[in-house]
This record gives sequence, C-alpha cells and structure tokens, in this order.
Amino acid sequence: MPPFLPHALLTLLLLLPLTSAPLWAESGSLPITRYKLKNGLTLVVSEDHQSPTFGLSVVYGVGFRLEPRGRTGFAHLFEHMMFEGTPTAPKGTFDRVVEGGGGVLNGSTRYDYTNYISTAPVSALEPVLWLEADRMRHLDFSRKNLDNQRKVVKEEIRVNVKNRPYGLFFWTDLAALAFDKWENAHDGYGSFEDLDRATIEEVKQFHDTYYVPNNAVIAVVGDVDPEQVYRWVERYFGDIPPGKVPPRPDVSEPLNTKERFRRETDRHARVPALAVGWKMPPPDDPDYFALAVLANLLLDGDASLFHQKLVKEEQTLLEVSGGLNWPLGDALTNGGPSLLVAFGLYKPGKPARYSVERMQQVIDDLARNGPDATRLAAVKTKMKADFYKRIARFIKRADYLAVTQLLWGDAAMTNRYPERIDAVTPTDIRRVAARYLTRENRSWIDRQVTGKEKMQ
Repeated sequence: MPPFLPHALLTLLLLLPLTSAPLWAESGSLPITRYKLKNGLTLVVSEDHQSPTFGLSVVYGVGFRLEPRGRTGFAHLFEHMMFEGTPTAPKGTFDRVVEGGGGVLNGSTRYDYTNYISTAPVSALEPVLWLEADRMRHLDFSRKNLDNQRKVVKEEIRVNVKNRPYGLFFWTDLAALAFDKWENAHDGYGSFEDLDRATIEEVKQFHDTYYVPNNAVIAVVGDVDPEQVYRWVERYFGDIPPGKVPPRPDVSEPLNTKERFRRETDRHARVPALAVGWKMPPPDDPDYFALAVLANLLLDGDASLFHQKLVKEEQTLLEVSGGLNWPLGDALTNGGPSLLVAFGLYKPGKPARYSVERMQQVIDDLARNGPDATRLAAVKTKMKADFYKRIARFIKRADYLAVTQLLWGDAAMTNRYPERIDAVTPTDIRRVAARYLTRENRSWIDRQVTGKEKMQ
C-alpha cells in the first residue's frame, strides 16, 4: 500500500519518544509478554510508557512464496483487498479511526508474511483491535472492490517497475536468475495477465485459508497494560475459528555451482547499472548472522568496502548499495533462502564485469586475510545502533516483535539480535566469505541503457 500522509506535527509526537533514550535501554532488553488464544492466535505485548500512544502489527504467515501458481502478485493484491472494508466497517472506517487522532496505518507484503501496522493515541487501541478482528473475520468480497484494487496494483507496477529507471530489476529479475524453485524465483509484484485472471472466489479462498487466527501474530507496543490488551484481544478475536493452514512447501535450495549472467536493456535509465546476488542459506543456518555482518561490511554506507574500493578508489561505480535480504527487509525479517545483493550504477567507460571482478577481489581478500578488527567492530556497532534507532518507534518495534514471533517462533529474537551480531568474529567473516560469496554462487545482471534517455 502507498504510505498514508500523516498530520505532520501530531504524527511527529506519536512516532518519536518523549525522553532522550528508551527506558528499556538501561537493561538492554525489551519487556515481552506472550499469550496464546485457544484458536491459535499469538499475542505479544511490550510495555513502554514514554508516550500515550501504541504501535500495532498484525502479521499473517503468507507472502510471495505461498501465493498460488499462475497468480503472481496475488498476495500483494490481497493485501490491498484488506483495506476495502467489511460488511460491518465499510471502506474508510479504519482510516478515519486511526488518522482521526493523528495516527498512521499501512501494510506490506514480503516473501514469508504480510503485515498490517498502525500507530495512534492509546485511546484508539481498543477500536483498532476490533477493526482488525472484523477484517480477519470477513471482508467485503465484491467484484467492484477486486477490480478497484487490481487497478491500484497495476498502477504501482507501472510506477515502480515498468516506467521507472532500473524497475526493481535488482529484486525481481535477479531473484528469477539466481533461484530455481518457483516460490523463490517468481515476481512477487505480479504480471498484468495473472492479476487479470484473479477471481473473487480465489480471493475468498485465500482469505479463508491464510487469514485465520492460527496463522497470525499480533504485537502491541506502547503505553498499555498487557493484561488489558489480552482481554481485548480475547474478546474480539477469541471466537474466530481456526483454519486448516496447508503445510508450507520446501523452499530450500543449494548454493549455485556455476555463475549465472543476463544482459538487459533499460529505456528509462541514463547510466548503466549492475546487480549481483549470491544465494544465502535460511535464517536457521549457523552462518546466517555472520553473513548479515559481512553484508554490512561490504555494502553499508560510504565507509563500506565496496564503496571505498569501487566508488572512491577505482571510480568505476557512481554509487553502490545493497545488503542481505535487500531491498525487502533485513536479517530478522526473512524466513527462507535469500540473496546478498549488491546494486550499483557504473560509468560507461568500462564494462560491468570489470566492477564485478573488483567486488570479487574485495571478497577474496576478506576470505584470505579476514577483516580489519577495528573496521569490523565499527560495523557491528553501527548495525546495533541502527537497529535500536529503528525500534525506538513503537510501530516499528511492534512489527519486529510480531515478525520474529512468526518467523523465528520467538519474539525475544528481537532482544537477541545485538548479541548475535556481537558474536561474529573475524574468523567467521573469513569462513562465510570463502564459502558463499564465490564466483560459482554468483548471479548478476548487466542493465544497459538504450533510447533517448542515455547520458551523452
């Protein structure tokens, strides 16, 4: 969904803490209280009385990987349908309740989940929970609503993919090149043809299958009493019957054993670009957090190794960005195999392969010699500082708690993230660089410029 425009001043007060540092920062641990309803719904509550507001995230265990074959983009389309209202709360009701007090709400679809987030004065929490339960229970399934949101999603694709320089090829095209299984490789935004084929019957079946309490986690953060939140959730969600959630498909894939390459053209871009992806193991792999640190070492900001080597020293790239599970999330918000992605704009004077091989030289040096200890410490410190900055916002903290409870089975993974980062050693970096970031496990795309937009 496109972001909603907030009331600037009041939203600023809602999203920023009232004190200079969160109260839980002294202990280094978020307070977490968990409840499980009889119908399988999980509730996570974290108290923080810095401001009289709340952050809410309702996360469902369905995303791109679980949408029906032949219906690419269906999970994203359904996310839009959730904002079309219900028979008891017509379209616009949810917006008025949240935004009327200066709050904001949104939703997004990822590989392994779909989330619905909101923040508002705490006085709005009970009616918002009622509204969330109402749309879990039933939606306004109509051809008119489906056609409306189908048009909205198509317009998103036009704006973000078809008529935009580079068109997210560093996500959609790169995944299609690197992965073999349909669940991992297909375009989660969807094709117009697949979107046109979606029917009301399929939308209702998708809701009845995946939008059920035993496939959902609710997280509430803010100026709340956990027991009171539990009573409200039990009152509004407790009588929603559980569903029969299908078993998840096996989406695991081995590392690639031969480099994969594709050349594309772009009529909207003015300079050529490249995107490189290395296949990564799932989050339960012992190497996973070392790879997260390695990704930041290579790609996070102007101090990163790729920026220093290719932008500053070699001057073959104009810019470079990327990371683990980029651009769809981070180390905590992924539930399966992913890519470590490097995306760069390169100068036309030298071929893209030159910059790709320079990247590989940086990687090979890490695999042989390991990272500089001071640099590694600085990267880990920045990763933790960035994380604490994100979760200072109630709405973002609630989302992390809900997602980690869903994907990791434990919301306390949010508390353990800093220690997982701290535990990564130079030896770990050497090992994972040598094992995963190889030429054989590398897939990359050279996106060349065509047409009148080309820079002269």
